[in-house]
Parts: sequence; structure tokens; C-alpha cells
Amino acid sequence: MTTATAPEAGGKRRALVVRGGWDGHVPVESTDRFIPYLEKNHFDVEISDTLDSYLDADLLESADLILQIWTMGEITKEQREGLDKAIRSGTGFAGWHGGIADAFRADLEYNFIVGGQFICHPHGFVDYDVEVVPEKADHPIVQGIDRFSVHTEQYYIHADPSNNVLATTTFPAHDNYPWIEGVTMPAIWTRTWGQGRVFVCTVGHKLDDLDTPEVRTIIERGLLWASR
Repeated sequence: MTTATAPEAGGKRRALVVRGGWDGHVPVESTDRFIPYLEKNHFDVEISDTLDSYLDADLLESADLILQIWTMGEITKEQREGLDKAIRSGTGFAGWHGGIADAFRADLEYNFIVGGQFICHPHGFVDYDVEVVPEKADHPIVQGIDRFSVHTEQYYIHADPSNNVLATTTFPAHDNYPWIEGVTMPAIWTRTWGQGRVFVCTVGHKLDDLDTPEVRTIIERGLLWASR
């Protein structure tokens, strides 16, 4: 575990960046894109490459935000319980794509916290639109953004109907899954877990996805929104 910035007294929040799992989602490079933004917004940032961070009660209690990018893998019951307790106590939890929505598939309680779990990206890399839900246009995470287009994986997920869905994407037909034609799927959502806030963006497989101006803006806003 390394410290990106030295803690300072007064006025600062703390962010814990937990990154690892499947390398295909470039957890180090992708989170490195947002650490300077957090520092600019007065966060002390601590970086961890182990899920044992979720066993450190003092560390979790001091964190105002957990940014997790950890695709697939397994989480122990004790690690997940530590994460669960921290979020319920008010620590924010945020991430994108598989780093949060395709993590720890076998742990049903983790899926419950996040509010959704990856099932498939039927077309592989494809052009698609993400559309902000009109009724949520004034939400601070998506304000001023109506829609945007990307060329990347389009996540088909199982989602909790209690999520606050901010943006959606609609699927074309697929030869193997004809029933998905016209299905509208959550792409960006928030939820609460106890006293904590959770933010999820399903876009973000590759680095240029994160450099899409709308995606970057939404993630940056989502990190601040989720933070205690």
C-alpha cells in the first residue's frame, strides 16, 4: 500500500483507491487518470492493491470515499463485511465498468450493495448512445448532458429496481439473443446503502472511454457526489 499524498491537518477528505483484479480493465492506468482530480478537490489519496484494505477498520473509518476498480476476483466474507460496514457508516463507494459492476460475481451481498451485476456485452465493441433520463436532467452528476456516444462494450446487467437510474442505453438485436432488441438498460446509477452513497458508471472498458468528455465529467462528478 502506498500513499499518493501525505495527509494534512484540517479541511481535507480522504479517498481510498482499491485497484486490482483482471488486468484487461487497466486498473492502475485508469484510476491514475482520476487521482489528480481528487487531489485537486482536496482529497488525501491512499492507494491499495489488496482487498485486505477492507479488513482495516481504522483505514475505512477515516475514508470519505472508496474508489474501487477490481474486476472479477473473489472477496472473502470478512473483506466484504468490512466494506459493507464502512459504506453503511457513510463512506462513499464509486467506480466504473467491470471495476465495480463485474467484481466478485459470486458474492450476492456485494451485488446487493452495488445494485447491479454484469451479465454480458453481447456485441463486443459497438457504437452506442447513452441517454440521460429526462426526469434526472437536473441531477448534479449529469446536469447539462443529454446524451453521448461511445464505441466500447455495452453492458447488459441485472439491476436492482431501487437504483436511481440517471442514464440508460438501448440494445439492438443480436442473432443469439433476439429478445434483447429494444431493451433499455441502466448505464449510470446511484443508490444509498445505509448512510453511504454508491455511484456506478458502466462505461469505461478502456482508457479512451474514460477520456470521452462526457464520461470523464460524469465520473468526476460521481466521485464527489458519493463522497461523505
